[in-house]
Amino acid sequence: MNKQKQKYNIWTIGCQMNTADSRHLANCLEGFGYEFTDNADEANLVVLNTCVVRASAENKVNGKLQYMQGLKKHRPEIKIALMGCFVGRGKNTALREQFPFVDIFLPPSDISPIIEHLDEFAPPREQQEEPPLSCTSKMNDSGHLALPASAGNAVSANVPAVLGCSHACTYCIIPYRRGREHSRPRTEILKEVRSLTLQGVKEIILLGQIVDRYGADSDSEYDLADLLRDTAAIDGVERVRFLTSHPGYMTDRIISAIAEEEKICPHFELPCQSGSDKILTQMRRGYTADEFSRLVSNIRRRIPSAAINTDIIVGFPGETDAHFIESYRLAEELRFDTIHIAKYSPRPQTYAARHLPDNVPEEEKERRRKMLDNLQNTILTENNALLLGKTVDVLVDGKTRKNQRWRGRTPQNKIVFFEDSSNQLGQIVSVKIKWTGPFSMIGNKI
Repeated sequence: MNKQKQKYNIWTIGCQMNTADSRHLANCLEGFGYEFTDNADEANLVVLNTCVVRASAENKVNGKLQYMQGLKKHRPEIKIALMGCFVGRGKNTALREQFPFVDIFLPPSDISPIIEHLDEFAPPREQQEEPPLSCTSKMNDSGHLALPASAGNAVSANVPAVLGCSHACTYCIIPYRRGREHSRPRTEILKEVRSLTLQGVKEIILLGQIVDRYGADSDSEYDLADLLRDTAAIDGVERVRFLTSHPGYMTDRIISAIAEEEKICPHFELPCQSGSDKILTQMRRGYTADEFSRLVSNIRRRIPSAAINTDIIVGFPGETDAHFIESYRLAEELRFDTIHIAKYSPRPQTYAARHLPDNVPEEEKERRRKMLDNLQNTILTENNALLLGKTVDVLVDGKTRKNQRWRGRTPQNKIVFFEDSSNQLGQIVSVKIKWTGPFSMIGNKI
């Protein structure tokens, strides 16, 4: 009599790197015979892939852990794994003492601890004498690493290029949790891309905490510009994106690759973090507001269609209202396509948490956040209104639940909805825009 397959569930929060790590782990688990379920209550194995970049993310992780503790009491046989930046690197003695109900601890981008434990709770295998030895055990008919069932009909996929970070901005916990910067071999990255395209993936997003430093940790001259071009040249790839960049490492070679290669999207994630030189120095960002502005001007001169998104932190230690106004004016002048706004929260181990007092009141942080958010809404509304009546090409990646409109993104990563009765998933569709808002647009397929 066939025994029922054991089921796994992965809860993921945080950056695209975590999403890629979860996909890798899901593939491994399915290779060992596990079956995906989106209901943690019925899973035999639950993995929490975590983020602690902001205090709000860490609070969500702690809330999820409380729920899992209760679930473990009712189902003591369930296995719980904790993964990602909440775990970090090292022995994790304190975490093991704080969360004794957690069975397995996995550092970011490292699934080896769960592989080592699989034999303990894996389902019976038909060929016990030939157990799977690695996470590459789940292959498709073409002999390539298969997409896990949890990925569904994926149109876009995140592919890590640079792991870890060595830049150490004073506010950032990533170097302490993900370790030093390390570029994956290009042969490994391109092999993964080919596998993904054979399974219907059309868009590849190359990832790194500072992705434009790809190759900087090796003696090779091969860099992100080369990797972008080689990725775009693979059969089946329709679009290539990359994130997140650091302004100090954005080179003319990278800009030229984007300007010259049609498949590389003119979409830049370029965090500024502040418009104040004093605050940028306190953050150890390595550039001035003027240097950042000149970089943005250079990109827009070379690539007029480019969308430039940024990150701005409000309420950094020592940020006065005058410093904040410098950030506000920079955003007003550069008219970013999106601003990811974060209120500063001290992160353990970072220089800022140890040496810079968190002296901006919470209500003042919120006031500054709202000011920037209102400015962003105005700019985005005006920017998107310029597309009214124009035709854009969107890569369709899904449908809305509410009204069943198709959803896709332009090369600039702007969201567009349209209606069509036929299956448009994975297609690049020309859409004439009939309505625009700050965060999305609606149009008609033509």
